[in-house]
Amino acid sequence: MILIAAPDGTLRCVYGEAVRLNTVGSLTIRRASHVEPNSDGTWTVDLSPVGGPQLENFSDRSTALNAERDWLEHHWLSV
Repeated sequence: MILIAAPDGTLRCVYGEAVRLNTVGSLTIRRASHVEPNSDGTWTVDLSPVGGPQLENFSDRSTALNAERDWLEHHWLSV
């Protein structure tokens, strides 16, 4: 789990259960993306909540979720 600490003390991360975040302070959790099925059976990742692109045509949900995490870690959590 990647945690990015800002100079003001706030943390940013892709939520996971590896670290109990409520032990480091009060939380504000917001959605960074949406992973949704399409009518043709493929999956789309919409990263617009964090100013990112829409990634399309994944054959299954787990592949879309991996692409979502990869994009967030390399673009949204990069320093």
